[in-house]
Amino acid sequence: MAIRLGDIAPDFTADTTEGTISFHEWKGDSWAVLFSHPKDFTPVCTTELGYTARLAEQFAARNVKVIGLSCDTVEDHIAWSQDIEDTQGISPNFPMIGDADRAVADLYDMIHPNASDTMTVRSVFVIGPDNAVKLTITYPASTGRNFDEVLRVIDSLQLTATKKVATPVNWQHGDDVIIVPALSNDEAAELFPDGWDEQKPYLRVVSQP
Repeated sequence: MAIRLGDIAPDFTADTTEGTISFHEWKGDSWAVLFSHPKDFTPVCTTELGYTARLAEQFAARNVKVIGLSCDTVEDHIAWSQDIEDTQGISPNFPMIGDADRAVADLYDMIHPNASDTMTVRSVFVIGPDNAVKLTITYPASTGRNFDEVLRVIDSLQLTATKKVATPVNWQHGDDVIIVPALSNDEAAELFPDGWDEQKPYLRVVSQP
């Protein structure tokens, strides 16, 4: 069954390159990115895992834990890590789930039979501190992901979770934002005393709080 936004991310226990984990316990009250790659020792995945490792400080600054998965063994993950370091200059610094029996992949609907009945597609799940799914993205096996975009969306999710704003097209951290339509002008005036640019009654642009 497909996992939808707002659903509680399924819990699981699995072996990883950093030992056995219980997902919800491992995640704790942090945000998390759970992402799958089709297979170990493949070229696109090698570049993705190297780039993700380079973003470790960026994820940590946002209180985000990262965890990867493919339907391979932990032993294969460990062996592949050397190839990733050799070619990308860095080895994975986050756990990778060994899922040879496809238990987690099936739980998260990561295998799409019309694409491949043996390999996971490039699924991305961003999960909040409340264990609810905040974002899902699915890429085909042939297309590498844009992890800068994942960071951008996390910035938006974390901002909009606590402020009465939404982020416009192509928004980057620090750009102007939009006051949510559910907020009346009187209510908005209390939250944004410096005012806003009312382009339409439903489109009120304000500096990022």
